[in-house]
Amino acid sequence: MSLELVLWFALSVLTDVSGQICFKMGANRTGDGGWKDVLSDQWTLIGVLIYAIELVVWLRILSIAPLSLAYPVASLNFLGVVIASRIFLKEPVGRRRLIGSSLITLGVALVAVTA
Repeated sequence: MSLELVLWFALSVLTDVSGQICFKMGANRTGDGGWKDVLSDQWTLIGVLIYAIELVVWLRILSIAPLSLAYPVASLNFLGVVIASRIFLKEPVGRRRLIGSSLITLGVALVAVTA
């Protein structure tokens, strides 16, 4: 796997994870205020902007990597979201959740090594 592709994947994971954190922050701030409140919250809007960037990054990845490699590597987001939700949202992360997310990441590493 080339350094360029690794950097694109890192940017993809970063944008996906940060977008999810922004969406959660927006949902937390609006509570049960309804879709209109959620969609007009600044954190939700930032998350949408980040996801627009992620779309461009993902299309770039697909232009240089086979989908059979790109899609499994994109699952690194699972572990990233678990860690980020613990750090930024102070959500509890139990041992099973961390082990499960780590196993997904191990599987991704096995897929990436064979590319």
